[in-house]
Parts: sequence; C-alpha cells; structure tokens
Amino acid sequence: MCRKQILTALVFLFVINTQTLFSQDTIVNNAFKAGEYLKYRVYYSSSLGNLTAGEAILTVENWKGTKVGRTKDVYHITGIGNSKGMFNWFYKVRDKFETFVNKQTLLPYVFIRKTREGKYKQDDRVIFNRDKNEATTNSKDVKKVPPDVHDFVSAFYYMRTINVEDFDADSMYYINFFLDDSVYTSAVKYEGKSDLITKWGTITCLKIAPMMASGEVFAEKYPMSVYVTDDENHIPILAESAVIVGSIKMELIEYDNIVSPMKIKNEIKKAKAVVTKDKLPGEQ
Repeated sequence: MCRKQILTALVFLFVINTQTLFSQDTIVNNAFKAGEYLKYRVYYSSSLGNLTAGEAILTVENWKGTKVGRTKDVYHITGIGNSKGMFNWFYKVRDKFETFVNKQTLLPYVFIRKTREGKYKQDDRVIFNRDKNEATTNSKDVKKVPPDVHDFVSAFYYMRTINVEDFDADSMYYINFFLDDSVYTSAVKYEGKSDLITKWGTITCLKIAPMMASGEVFAEKYPMSVYVTDDENHIPILAESAVIVGSIKMELIEYDNIVSPMKIKNEIKKAKAVVTKDKLPGEQ
C-alpha cells in the first residue's frame, strides 16, 4: 500500500460500521453534533518503539452560509492532517478536507480537498446535485452518481449513526462514496468487541475491518482494524494497519463536545496517552 493510500485511510478513519442507504431518508443522528472536536496522533509502531508521524483533527460546525444546500440546515465538517517533527523533512503533509452535509440525510452538497503530500499536490471541489443524482468535478465533468453517494468524510460521519443493535458477528456492510472522479463501494466487516486501555481508562469498542470492494485506487483489501466506542458516539479510539515491519497506528488523544459521555471503566484522571487492546476470542 502506498503512503498516499495509508494517509487517506488512516487520517480520515477508514470505513466503519455501515449499511447501504438507498434513498435520501432522514437519519436519526445521536452520534455527533455541532462543536464536536476529535484529535488523533498518527505514529509508526515497531519493536524499537513508537515514532510520531503526524496528527489529524476533525471538527463539526453549523454552516451559516446561504448558498450551500440552499435553505437547508447544513453541517460544515473539516478534517486536517499534518505531518510532524522529522517527517516534515522528507515527506511533509498538509491536507485539508471539507464537506457540507444536509443535517437530515447527512448526504453532502459540496466536498473540497486540498492535498499537499511531499511533492504531490491536488485540489478538488465536487458539487453534488441531489435532484439529478449528479456530481460536478473541478474539470466541470458531470458524473452520474447513486442517490445515496457520499464523499469519504461525510461517509465517516454517516456511518457513526448506525445503531449498535444493527451489528451481528461477521456481518458485512456497504456504502458508496465519490473520490477522484469515481464512485467506490466500500465493504466492511464487523468482528466483535474488544476492551482498549486508553489514557482515560478502559473503553469497550466495536472492532471493524474495512475493505475496499471496488475501484482502481482502493484495489487492495486493507490489512486494517478500527476500534470505535461501543456507544451511540461510535468514536474511533484506535486504528492500525500492518506494514512490512511494524504497523501504522492512529489513536485518539483529545475530544470535546461529544453527544454522550464515553463509557469508561477504571477511569484514570491523569495518565500517559497509551492505547493497548485486549485480545478478542480466538486471537493469538
């Protein structure tokens, strides 16, 4: 897997706990609200220790503009990913992703991407016409899209709204999203529950294994696991992807303005930010 694919998948939190939405129905959202703030540390982990590579910040705001989404209530969701320390010298990353989504359906009207990764530079703006099921890209090309299509940031927030009761062991879930002028279908497998020991205490999480089911960019089955809180918030606590030596991980280090208090066992008032996991049944 190339570095660009790893960063895209890790910083914006993979594809988690989903089911297919076939129409623009109203979504019951008990998972997040305006004002939510999530901050993550991205690092390389090996037998020699952990080396911080960067950080990612996700924020949700009420959009006060008048053009996006016409008169509908809209969330403005922003994701920022930056490299840190020595990584700035050989692979500097300054990424920003924005989506403007309908609060009732959580489907996007506009997606904006500003990518700066090493020498790679990419700016995208996609406008979704929900009446015609079309997406207009930077090049003014108009693409036909499914009525339920997301961008990959709005997909993350939509997927957080799925009820815990919808999960069954070894279930598969699917969602469509638009990226790089193409529609992709993501397949996701739910693998059970696991307790994570975090800087706040022990948190029970759902373990998710995302795979990209179609499309040239995401042709691989990612060797990736994501752990999201086993509550209505469905906040990703830890994500990890194996590489040739060691693994790349992303852990939650700060949060604010979440909808429901996290369910924390053995709460720790002050502790080093370390995330480990108990083994799932059958794991070696």
